[in-house]
Amino acid sequence: MREVLDDLFGWWSAGESVGVGTVVATWKSAPRPAGASMLVGPDGAAVGSVSGGCVEGAVYERAQEAIDTGSPGLERYGVSDDDAFAVGLTCGGILDIWVERVDRESYPEFGDVVASVRDGAPVAVVTCVASTAAPTGDDRVGRRLVVWPDRVAGSLGSDRLDEAVADDVRGLLAAGRTTTVHYGHDGERRGDDLTLFVSSFAPRPRMIVFGAIDFAAALARIGSFLGYRVTVCDARPVFATAKRFPDADEVVVEWPHRYLRAEADAGRVDERAVLCVLTHDPKFDVPVLEVALRIPAAYVGAMGSRRTHSDRLQRLREAGLSAEESARLSSPIGLDLGARTPEETAVSIAAEIVAGRWGGSGARLSTLNAAIHRDTDFLHRDDEELSVTP
Repeated sequence: MREVLDDLFGWWSAGESVGVGTVVATWKSAPRPAGASMLVGPDGAAVGSVSGGCVEGAVYERAQEAIDTGSPGLERYGVSDDDAFAVGLTCGGILDIWVERVDRESYPEFGDVVASVRDGAPVAVVTCVASTAAPTGDDRVGRRLVVWPDRVAGSLGSDRLDEAVADDVRGLLAAGRTTTVHYGHDGERRGDDLTLFVSSFAPRPRMIVFGAIDFAAALARIGSFLGYRVTVCDARPVFATAKRFPDADEVVVEWPHRYLRAEADAGRVDERAVLCVLTHDPKFDVPVLEVALRIPAAYVGAMGSRRTHSDRLQRLREAGLSAEESARLSSPIGLDLGARTPEETAVSIAAEIVAGRWGGSGARLSTLNAAIHRDTDFLHRDDEELSVTP
């Protein structure tokens, strides 16, 4: 949704109605992740993508119908065969797409959501996309709750449900997770009467690169491209300059371990952060790794030869790190791509980060029979959970 927010906000601000299709769940080799959206504007213009071209035509028609009728719905698109769904995905995946009409009347909180996203403030939008019949006959489908760390707006239909969902969603928001969750009609956490789609808009995850060297400049460039907020940190002011690292969001002159400790203590390093230690100098990298391996970052990597790595592990053991803590360290940093230049090395580091995030092996796809796209939120599902409540 983030990539189409500006277009949607322009139409919403002008009082127009827009058809919106959003991916809420994926299985197998689905081409786009949960949260990807396509808009159909009041002038018929299509903006964004939900499948890279496979089902856009069908979603376009359904979105136009939503504009005309105001009726939302959860649609499924899957493999084309004798038991095909309405439209087939050539990649062999399955997509659940929520289609709705968005305008000032149906989504009055949207202006506040956009303001938060633009300010870098965390906010999550929870939408009921499927429901069994409520005991009271109250149709929850299409209801929406907007959740900030300190407040909520809108309602899913009951105070108890809103309270339970807000409490749980704040945990998802802190991790920047977009996913579906299930509840009972009155907020029962073991219930499955309601399917709620949680779209999290969290600040960009952080990439902190320690060591103001040419490899850091290349890594800052690719880190920014991948959507990270990149910080380069080095204790040497002659090297740590904004001019040398134009792609970094900030360049900090400080001892790496002091900077990281202060950022972690201030709550500015979360479990999405990636920490790359490129100093390969014990007086810098051992102290910062002592801190890095004890905080909940997604990835900790360190540059250096295998001899340097062995020496580094010994120093970390002497510093009191446990075997479990040391095992979190990716060193030598990166995947085996045969990289030589700083740019190629940055690609190998980025590839390792992406593989770790999604559970990839780093092997060539042509040698594997596994699914191309992985979605860890749905790997545990069985066939019964593929059903959709109309």
